[in-house]
Amino acid sequence: MVLRKNLADELLKAVMESPPSFFEQLVVDLLLRMGYGGSRQEAGEAIGRSGDEGIDGIIKEDRLGLDIIYVQAKRWENVVGRPDVQKFAGALQGQRARKGVFITTSTFSREAMAFAANIETKIILIDGAKLAEFMIDHGVGVTTEETYEVKRIDSDYFPDD
Repeated sequence: MVLRKNLADELLKAVMESPPSFFEQLVVDLLLRMGYGGSRQEAGEAIGRSGDEGIDGIIKEDRLGLDIIYVQAKRWENVVGRPDVQKFAGALQGQRARKGVFITTSTFSREAMAFAANIETKIILIDGAKLAEFMIDHGVGVTTEETYEVKRIDSDYFPDD
């Protein structure tokens, strides 16, 4: 667990030291690795720029594109408060969107979490700790150095008496 925690801390530090545009692309890469969309070319795009109306990226929910998930990515050190989540909810309404993911390198206030939990639009909040865990679990920004295999008896293989 200590190795994983240290790796998560290193990942967040590396993310904080990279440009904002890299962070927005990282978020799309992560969501693709988590199974959303299909390929990068057809499934997800980082669109954060001036005039993006509060949406940093979009990704298809599945390979067919039956629904779109809008993404807000904030590479911050300060706590993300309710007003920021409310702005994102408003941006989703402006797109007639029903689903959004707000990802930050920091944390969310209790008020922000309560707001997201109580509105009709589905907004998933991912803080820095969870972001790093997802990156490790889905191989984004990390590489496997060593693998250990542990074996046990396969009781299905042997006949019952």
